[in-house]
Amino acid sequence: MRIGRLTALVVAMGLLAQGGPLLGQQKAAPAPPAPVVQAPAQDAVPVFRSGINFVRVDAIVTDRKGEPVDDLTAADFDVREDDKPQSIEQFKLVRVDRAQRPTDEPLREIRDRDDVEREAAYDDVRLFVIFFDDYHTRDVNAMGVRKHLLEFLDKQVSPKDLVALMYPLSPLDTVSFTRNRTATMAAVNRFEGRKYKYEPRNVFEENYANYPTEQVEAIRNQVVIGALRGLATHLGGIRDGRKAIIYVGEGLTTSLPPSMRNADAQFANPLTARQDNPVEDTVSFFNYSDILQRLRDVIDASNRTNTSFYTVDPRGLAVSEFQIDETASFEADRRILQQTQDTLRVLAEGTDGRAIVGRNDIAKGLAQMVRDSSAYYLFGYNSSQAPTDGKFHAIKVTLSERARKRGLQVRARRGYLAPTAEDVRRVTEPPKVTVAKPVADAVSSLSARVASHEVARSSLGVAQGAAGRTAVTFLWEALPGLPGLRREMPARVSLLAATPAGAVVFRGRVPAAPAPAATAGGAASLPAGSISFESAPGPLQLRISIESETGAVLDTETREWTVPAVTVGISTPRVFRARTVRDVQALLKESSGLPTLSRDFSRAERIVVRLEAYDSTPTAALLNRTGQRMADIPLQVLTTPAYYLDLSLGALAPGEYLLEISAGQARELIPLKIGA
Repeated sequence: MRIGRLTALVVAMGLLAQGGPLLGQQKAAPAPPAPVVQAPAQDAVPVFRSGINFVRVDAIVTDRKGEPVDDLTAADFDVREDDKPQSIEQFKLVRVDRAQRPTDEPLREIRDRDDVEREAAYDDVRLFVIFFDDYHTRDVNAMGVRKHLLEFLDKQVSPKDLVALMYPLSPLDTVSFTRNRTATMAAVNRFEGRKYKYEPRNVFEENYANYPTEQVEAIRNQVVIGALRGLATHLGGIRDGRKAIIYVGEGLTTSLPPSMRNADAQFANPLTARQDNPVEDTVSFFNYSDILQRLRDVIDASNRTNTSFYTVDPRGLAVSEFQIDETASFEADRRILQQTQDTLRVLAEGTDGRAIVGRNDIAKGLAQMVRDSSAYYLFGYNSSQAPTDGKFHAIKVTLSERARKRGLQVRARRGYLAPTAEDVRRVTEPPKVTVAKPVADAVSSLSARVASHEVARSSLGVAQGAAGRTAVTFLWEALPGLPGLRREMPARVSLLAATPAGAVVFRGRVPAAPAPAATAGGAASLPAGSISFESAPGPLQLRISIESETGAVLDTETREWTVPAVTVGISTPRVFRARTVRDVQALLKESSGLPTLSRDFSRAERIVVRLEAYDSTPTAALLNRTGQRMADIPLQVLTTPAYYLDLSLGALAPGEYLLEISAGQARELIPLKIGA
């Protein structure tokens, strides 16, 4: 039973770490080729074009002292793809200066992913993600490494650079790049280590809090590996050029000494086992091999997306893995320490990064990482194979004999993921946007013109009635007069509802003093009213008469309508305007006024939608005008079966949107037009 729960839990945490189905996110289409990028103004700087078969490669060349070399030419490089030589067509040296010159353009504010992708397209903008592996960092070591990271952010990072922070359980949608160094440094100061501490801090950790410590460590390893793999893939969608992940942690836990293997991670009840048991070496070896195999997935994903890992071991020059009170044998301590350090080296070396491991000069290691990203050669070639198989194709970059004699070394991306035939078709053919008819009809209603003779608008809503009948609500709302046209203002409506056989279902008139539609802050509104009655499902004939205050008939309409049976699904949603929380609270009361029939709103308003759901739980989502899901909107229970949602419009850009509310097979689309 425990094994089943463990598997399900790891899958759930993997989804969380890789972004999960947050905000109604749909499956992303493969990223198009990198946009054409113009480097800062220089003499004869090539403009790197893009294309299906055009491959960009960045290469770091260093001398014997690890310093960057900047005097090479294209002739000093040999590039092979799948062991086949490639012809370098465009070549340049990219240098990134930390200082922001007075003549430089002001840096743009980073507000969303579009801003990130636009800024990341420039070669002189570096991308750094600091990954805090709190699961594998002791708290005392986390405190020590913070000062090195703060120094790195203060002295090494350029104002142009984009920096993001991430933890193992951070959804990818929350990984935000920024140029705000003050906020980033404040977040770094909050980094705490949790290595060998098993107190749960969220609902996911509570699910396995009482597992044996070995299983808890296995779950933590899988969560971290899944997060790193997801992060590398995520960065590949931002830009094709070089990216750096600064992994801060003491390496993955390969095994625990017997003295730390508790049957319940929350209690110190170690299992009895001999410290010198020869089986320990075998178990440790297989655990270590399994972690290395899992790290291979991270390395492959990183090489596909041109992402390098720079692993920072907060322990510095460590001589032991365990503390005295943890009573590990000398051999186990030495072996496990070596294995944790090796996981850091494997991750860095496999992605052309650097392992800042077993050294106290962490700041110097970070400075070397910055040098790697500050001067590199960028060249491009048209693949002679022009692959469209969707597979990984290896790239090997070597230096000429002349450069090798100087003792120079080169590091470059190890390959790329070729597009599929479908990717090529998607890029070369214009996109075909298909809009479902219900979506098109809902959006078109926002721009429907009002005829000069129309004096009011109306709608019919339904809900579940008694004894299998349907509760019908007729809403009406006066329209403002057109400029230059004088007319009487509607004051009341008479309604006659009858079956095709002539049986009267309802006859009535809105009260003489009609209630105004509910508005934000009690602002004055045009006359409005409602009429409610129950009817058996089936066809009805409606005769509507709109009258003035003096009793004059301003307009009449005869409408054929079929009353639906409402046994499952949802009632017709009712939309209210609001501006403040107090308005919202008032609108949640039954006697709070009438819904609005207008779908024009300003960004200063809020809207409240009320509905009833039958035999299923409703969901709500915000869609764009083509019907694509933008975000899930939480629905709150008012009193069963009544639900409501409260949506602030201030965060939405002016435009046209749809609110989708569904339950089971029932679906309602509410069009919204948001003005400034």
